[in-house]
Amino acid sequence: MMLRWWVAFEAALYTRGDRGQATAEYALVVLGAAAVAMLLIAWATTTGKVSTLLNKMVDSVADRIP
Repeated sequence: MMLRWWVAFEAALYTRGDRGQATAEYALVVLGAAAVAMLLIAWATTTGKVSTLLNKMVDSVADRIP
């Protein structure tokens, strides 16, 4: 009886698996995406290229309106 309990305990202990690994991987992906977004926002605000692109798009649309 005690041996059966011990075997079940050992099996449960060593077969826990990687249940939390997916959560950790998801957290790392989210942190990586946030870092890339912050770098992109920093680049866009310092270079002014985004505003230039948007101005060109608006001008192009405005030129096509009769």
